[in-house]
Amino acid sequence: MDLNRVGMSGHSFGAVTTQNVSGQSSALGRSNTEQRIRAAIVMSPGVPAIGSADRAFRGVKIPWLLMTGTEDGSPIGEQTPESRRQVFPALPAGDKYELVLDQAEHSIFTDRKLAGERRPRNPEHHRAIEAISTAFWDAYLREDPAAKAWLQSDQVRTVLARPDRWQRK
Repeated sequence: MDLNRVGMSGHSFGAVTTQNVSGQSSALGRSNTEQRIRAAIVMSPGVPAIGSADRAFRGVKIPWLLMTGTEDGSPIGEQTPESRRQVFPALPAGDKYELVLDQAEHSIFTDRKLAGERRPRNPEHHRAIEAISTAFWDAYLREDPAAKAWLQSDQVRTVLARPDRWQRK
């Protein structure tokens, strides 16, 4: 283990945890940032229940990759597909990315659908998730300049379906 190259990722409630230890601030402006985390992948991100997204995320200093779907509602809690997409605009510029998979539901990051999910899975979504997340880790934990250049280019679109959305800042 190389404790100087720590990344964290999480899905759903794990995303909440990842956000809270990698730069998100509370409504009172407090941060529980773990300084050893150098990059984070947040699958099904969420806005805070109290306070504004702008205030909560303006202090994020490390690279973040957000991944969600256009149908990524929450099986518990108040998050909607629209609220999940409010995190990226609130992040400061600099090594921040967002992938929005067209018609993907909450369990797209797993091998099984959740009860109540109705949409058929797009087999290309897992390919895109794997390619982009691997490049992200390579760029920010392995410090691979080719991986970072790929993330910051239009080449990422080669692993996405036409209606999927990719943005960076």
